[in-house]
Amino acid sequence: MSSPAANSRFTGVDFYEADRLLSEEERAIRDTVRTWVDDNLMPIIGDCYVEGRFPKELIGGMGELGFFGANLPEAYGCAGLNNVAYGLIMQELERGDSGVRSFASVQGALVMYPIFAFGAEEQKQYWLPRLASGEEIGCFGLTEPDFGSNPAGLVTTARKGDGGWVLNGTKMWITNGSQATVAIVWAKVGEVDDPASIRGFIVPTNTPGFTAKDQKGKLSLRASDTSELHLQDVHLPVDALLPESSGIKSPLMCLTQARYGIAWGAIGAAMACYDEALRYAVNRVMFDRPIGQTQIQQVRLADMLTEITKAQLLTLQLGRLKDDHLLTPQQVSLAKRNNVNMATECAREARRLLGANGILAEYHSMRHMANLESVYTYEGTHDMHSLILGEKITGLSAF
Repeated sequence: MSSPAANSRFTGVDFYEADRLLSEEERAIRDTVRTWVDDNLMPIIGDCYVEGRFPKELIGGMGELGFFGANLPEAYGCAGLNNVAYGLIMQELERGDSGVRSFASVQGALVMYPIFAFGAEEQKQYWLPRLASGEEIGCFGLTEPDFGSNPAGLVTTARKGDGGWVLNGTKMWITNGSQATVAIVWAKVGEVDDPASIRGFIVPTNTPGFTAKDQKGKLSLRASDTSELHLQDVHLPVDALLPESSGIKSPLMCLTQARYGIAWGAIGAAMACYDEALRYAVNRVMFDRPIGQTQIQQVRLADMLTEITKAQLLTLQLGRLKDDHLLTPQQVSLAKRNNVNMATECAREARRLLGANGILAEYHSMRHMANLESVYTYEGTHDMHSLILGEKITGLSAF
């Protein structure tokens, strides 16, 4: 399904000429992904959302173009791009759909990154090229049914067994879980009340005792697989452990990588909604004039454009800081918090501008609106990022 407005190709939203701040290579990468999204994702995403299915047929093409782990080294089969270029990939993917960006984010930031950052060289050489190509699909097992915003409280255990490890536990809200061929699972190797004992493990999903069950009844991220993982006496070899992982800081480092991509991705969703609303406003005639000629719709569009422009400049600076190795987790929290909230409001205003047509799947804004309610919550809720910033500002923890 595609809206009448979507028949014209997306040309971008760049009121402050931020393109001039990008290198030629960064613009070329962005435009390549933009064209791929328009040609391959946009024609099918409405149907995928209604049917509640992830478009698996696109995985191979995403791998061929280097979307997975794009900011990791070429030595491991990755694209070796800078972090601004990586962010622009996430932006364009989420312009298509948050679920598709989530797939790429999990693959790159939550599966490939921990293998790269905490894995042995043999693990990197084996897994990263396969994940980069899409030959292998990964998921990230941290969140548990009773431990979402408090991941340090996880109760999944890894005990020494005969020649290796034995894992037991349950993970919840796991993107890619049911289609993954490998999972990065975080478990405690010592006392359950000791966050310092958290370690990461590479778990092939065909290992006996590992099962994944799809989450049913979702009203958001319907074009994304979300699962519950169960590990019952899952026996792993000694070398399944990510040897450099150590304590809660390790999975939190992974989440920082993912949140960085989300900050960029949310801009893409907001741009899609603004573009659709603008096209609709200048073409929809009511009372013998386009609705874009009315004050209320012009204010809506002006507010959306202003917030998108602010987010673009904020996130571009964040990417430059990351490339200069100056980025802090709190800076990422600010961008994730701001940009997702901004995109959520843009999606709501676009849906309202579209009137009754806004609830149809052939338009995109309501799909983005529903998806962004999940993005607002996952990878650290909006309120948790507020408290992270509050602690940084005051030096006082409210946790």
